[in-house]
Amino acid sequence: MSKARNLFVYPKDVTVFGFDWGQLAVTISPEVNGAERFSGGVVDLPSGKGHARHNHPGAEEIIFVIAGRGEQMVEDEEGHPIVREVGPGCTVFIPESRFHSTQNTGSEPMQLFVVYSPAGPEVALRDLPDFRLIPPARG
Repeated sequence: MSKARNLFVYPKDVTVFGFDWGQLAVTISPEVNGAERFSGGVVDLPSGKGHARHNHPGAEEIIFVIAGRGEQMVEDEEGHPIVREVGPGCTVFIPESRFHSTQNTGSEPMQLFVVYSPAGPEVALRDLPDFRLIPPARG
């Protein structure tokens, strides 16, 4: 991929991280296009699936709901869960190191765009037991 092409990346252009709960196409990262201060990509969650409570030590996260409906949990400063129904257009801010989870409660697939700052939490996902690489849909 040329440097110019790396400025314009579709999820089908990159290797996808697959999990039992869905997948993440990392479209912005130091490895993909040299992003230095953040990373991110597109998360696809099938109906009824979601990722368990977790956190990203030292990183903030933004979740933007592109499609579908679900339940988003973000813990407050004292560790109490705040749960909200979310849908298209909703932006969720997850403060640094805060525990959170997302569950697709709708009948349709749920699609999210996530951003991590600083970059790095996506690398830690490779250590999860259900992690697998899915080759790009087009090379």
